[in-house]
Amino acid sequence: MKKPNPTETYFDTEHFFNISNDLLIIAGFDGYFKKINPTVSKVLGYTEEELYAKPIHSLMHEEDRGITLQYRQMLKQGAPLLNFENRYIAKDGSIVWLSWTSMPMEKEQLVYAIAKNITHKKKVEEDRNSLIRSLSSVNENLKQLTYTTSHDLRSPVNNLLSIFQLLDTSKIEDQETLGFIHILKNATEELKKTLNNYVDILTNNNDLNVPIETVFLYETLEQTVNSISTLIKESNTTIEANFTEFNLLQFNTNYLQSIFLNLITNSIKYAKPHCSALIKINSTLQNGKHQIIYTDNGLGFDLEKVKDKLFGFQQQFHHHLDSKGIGLFLVYNHITRLGGTVHIDSVLNEGTTFIFTFKD
Repeated sequence: MKKPNPTETYFDTEHFFNISNDLLIIAGFDGYFKKINPTVSKVLGYTEEELYAKPIHSLMHEEDRGITLQYRQMLKQGAPLLNFENRYIAKDGSIVWLSWTSMPMEKEQLVYAIAKNITHKKKVEEDRNSLIRSLSSVNENLKQLTYTTSHDLRSPVNNLLSIFQLLDTSKIEDQETLGFIHILKNATEELKKTLNNYVDILTNNNDLNVPIETVFLYETLEQTVNSISTLIKESNTTIEANFTEFNLLQFNTNYLQSIFLNLITNSIKYAKPHCSALIKINSTLQNGKHQIIYTDNGLGFDLEKVKDKLFGFQQQFHHHLDSKGIGLFLVYNHITRLGGTVHIDSVLNEGTTFIFTFKD
């Protein structure tokens, strides 16, 4: 009689079979289960007796039976099956996604298989794809809206410019009136330029290949400020800009103008009551990365409540008659579309800081 060797290790394979969280299966070439572990019953909801009595294909999702049958024929011919995914219908009617690794044994007319339950993974993928489709639809609608708006507004803008050309300012002696006319004319010319640029981008590039160019920060900010100079003056807003660390940025001029415009008008719109807006805009280099830091002293946000919605489409966080919930959505998309990131710090009633990090 052989004495036991204390260095030998004995494994209870049946115990391993029974405790596995994966579905362990031995199936016959005849299409029936021959042996299953408890996980199979747990996942599909049938008793072992029910599973042994049913042909395997009867448990499959109808749409997956054809392709599964093709691979089963390959198994019978000796070809292993790796990472094959198909759907099964559980007893409660729910869909279960399984990923199979199967090895045929021709001599025994058996298939040894391990299946992983990937239903959760598939649900996550489905939710992600649904979100992508939704965002693509929103993006397409925004693109069409931008194109239509930009195109249709050019006619009244050109009409305004024609009126300025016909206006004989030599007959106007009041200097304040002349100043207002000058402001209106410059603002209208900037609006025409912006509209033309947006139409060109959408027409020539289908809004997919946004041109990267050298952007001059001071000049871009100055053009933006000039376009809303009356709003800034009437609201007694102060803008302090410091671009000494860098004034040149590889970005898109129209996008940066839109970012400045939306942030500045938001700061004015959401200034604290009886407190004029103070805006500080600085350029800085952090670990070789170009950053623009924008800070105001306005109403701010409770980030714990709004952080997941802050840059969402048509999200509004303060009551204002002119609020449409699009400004921050555009800001975020302008930055991220060209590979940058946005970080925000804010305290309710203490102001907000945006940190834009640009792709080099």
